[in-house]
Amino acid sequence: MTQEFATDVLICGAGAAGLALALELARRNVSFRLIEKMDNPFPGSRGKGIQPRTQEIFEDLGILDRIVAAGGRYPPQREYQGNGSYAKSDAMEHQNPTPAEPYQIPLMVPQFLTEGMMRERLIELGQRPEFGCELTGFEQDESGVTAQIVGKNGEEAIRVRYLVGADGGRSFVRHGLDIGFPGKTLGVRAIVADVMLTGLERDVWHRFNEGSMERQMALCPLAGTEMFQLQAPIPLEGDVDLSAEGLAALVAARTGRSDILIQSVSWASAYNMNARLADRYRVGRVFLVGDAAHIHPPTGGQGLNTSIQDAYNLGWKLAAVLRGVSDPLLDSYEEERRPIAATMLGLATKLLDAAKRGEMRRGREVHQLDIGYPESSLAMENPGRERDLVAGDRAPDAPIRGAAGQSARLFDLFRGPHWTLLGYHVEHDAIPPRCGLRIHTFGPRGDIADVGGHIRDAYALTPGDWVLVRPDGYVGAIVASDEVDTLEDYLRNIGLAPAGAGSRQ
Repeated sequence: MTQEFATDVLICGAGAAGLALALELARRNVSFRLIEKMDNPFPGSRGKGIQPRTQEIFEDLGILDRIVAAGGRYPPQREYQGNGSYAKSDAMEHQNPTPAEPYQIPLMVPQFLTEGMMRERLIELGQRPEFGCELTGFEQDESGVTAQIVGKNGEEAIRVRYLVGADGGRSFVRHGLDIGFPGKTLGVRAIVADVMLTGLERDVWHRFNEGSMERQMALCPLAGTEMFQLQAPIPLEGDVDLSAEGLAALVAARTGRSDILIQSVSWASAYNMNARLADRYRVGRVFLVGDAAHIHPPTGGQGLNTSIQDAYNLGWKLAAVLRGVSDPLLDSYEEERRPIAATMLGLATKLLDAAKRGEMRRGREVHQLDIGYPESSLAMENPGRERDLVAGDRAPDAPIRGAAGQSARLFDLFRGPHWTLLGYHVEHDAIPPRCGLRIHTFGPRGDIADVGGHIRDAYALTPGDWVLVRPDGYVGAIVASDEVDTLEDYLRNIGLAPAGAGSRQ
C-alpha cells in the first residue's frame, strides 16, 4: 500500500544540482529523499570551474573554505606554436576583490571533489544520498506525487508532496512530463579525460594547435589532484580509444612529442556538445533543475554553476510553500531561472565559436555576478528607482562593524535560511519582529555601523530606506520609510507576518 506522504520532496539525481537542493532543504528542516541511480558518486572532473557567484553560494552553505582548500586557481595558459615556441596568457580575467564583490576569480575544483564536499556537508546536516536507487515511474495529482523507485531493497512506491528532476541531460523526469527540450547539436564532438602523465610541468595549462579543430588539444593540471584533464575535439563519427594507450597515441599525434607519457586513465568520456533548454521547468508538483532543464557546451564554465544556482533558487521557495506560503511562489522559479539559462546558453555558445578560432578569453561575463531578477514578480520598489541597484539585483556585500565593536560583513548577516531587512536611518520598531526575518539598522542607534559608507553607496540608499534581502542573496524589495505599509504587504505575502498574526514561519 502506498504510504501517505513518506517525505515532502523526492530529489532524483545526486549530482551538483541535486546536492545543492538537498543542502537547502536540509538546513530548513524539510524532509526529503535524495536518490541516484548510479551505484557510486560521479568520478570525473567535467565541471571544474567554480564561478564567483557560486563561491558566494558556497559561503552561505558553509562549505566555501573547504572547497577552496580542495582546489585552487586556474594556472596561466601556455600556447605552443608550430615552430616550438610558446606564448603565455591568463585563462581568466583577473580583478581584485571589492567590498561589494569579495570573490572575483574563478576557482578550479574537479567536479568529483566539489560534490564530495557537498556530500560531506549534507552528512553534517543529518542526510545522505541513496546510491543505486532509481526512479522508474511517477504520477501526480492535486495533492502530491506517487513515485515508483527501485533500490537495493527492491521496488517501492512512495507518496511525496513534490518531485524534483535533477537527473541530467537525458532526464527521466523530463521525459515523463513530456517536456520539449529544443536546441541544437553544435557540431563538435570532444574527449574529456582525467589522466596521470609525465613529461609536463604542473604550473601551466598546456594548449596545442589552438584554432585547429582537427589538432587542438589541452592538458590542464587538475588542482587538488595529481592528475591532468585532457580535452580535445575529435571527429563527429567513428570509435575513439579512451584507454591509456589510445589517449597516449592521440597526445603524441597532436603535440608531436614523445616525452608526454600517459600512465593511467581515471575517467574519460567522448561526447557531442549541445545547447538545449527545456520548454518548461514546472508541471504541477514536479520540477526540473540543472542539466535536466538546460545543457551547455563546456566553454565558459557555466553548466555546473547555473545548475547549482537553480537549486539555490528553488530550495527556499519549496520550503516556504511547505510551511504554508501560497503556491504561486513556486511559479517564480521558472520565471526567474529559465531566462538566465537562455542567456548562459548564448554565452557558452559564443565562447565555443571563439574557442574554435583559438581566441577564447573568459572575462566578467562568466562570473555570474551580474545575474539578477529585476523583472521578477518578487521584485518590488516603492517608489520606483532609477539608481544603479534595483529590486531583483544581487545583494552586494560590504564591511560592517557591530555596535559591540566587532568587524564583520553584510554576508555574515545574510548567511542562513532567513530573510534580512536592512534599514538606513530608520525607526527600528517601524517593522515589528517576526520569525524568519532578521532586522538590522544602521545610522543613529543602529546595531551595525556602515564602515566607509559602503552599504549606502552599494545600495544607493537615502535616509529612511528599507532593503529586504531574500534568502538566496537577491534584493526582494526597496521601500521608503513612508511606504512601510507596502513592505508589510510584501512580507505577509511571502509568509512573514508579525508574530501572532497567523504566520507559520
